Amino acid sequence: MNIRNTRESDYAKIISVINDWWGGRKMADMLPHLFFEHFQNTSFVFEENDQLIAFLVGFVSQTRPTEAYIHFVGVHPEYRKSGLARKLYEMFFARVHSMGCDTVHCVTSPVNQGSVAFHARMGFSASLALDYDGPGQDRVLFAKTLND
Repeated sequence: MNIRNTRESDYAKIISVINDWWGGRKMADMLPHLFFEHFQNTSFVFEENDQLIAFLVGFVSQTRPTEAYIHFVGVHPEYRKSGLARKLYEMFFARVHSMGCDTVHCVTSPVNQGSVAFHARMGFSASLALDYDGPGQDRVLFAKTLND
């Protein structure tokens, strides 16, 4: 298994599978090409035999340079529950901590109970934000303090 930083060329591979990995939900619009141009040093992919099996896209906040944000994480359905997401998060934590960050944030929908449970296991605190992404678009906001 190979893990590396994302490249711009990864965009096509990820976009070609993302809706399938989410059970047909339309997710591709949530991950524009610009993330693969501008956030390569804080984003990662796992490959096995040149097949994409997992990815994480994240970045350091320009507004709050001691905070980082995980924007999107995906694991191939056949590799779920294998610890890959945890490994990606740990790599992200280490990378952004080395860049001066002490907090990591991410967001999910309240209906995504798998994500809510995963983030709780990873040590994130959670709060519900009503209408966060517009009327009726509630979100669960996560925050995790990075330890030295």
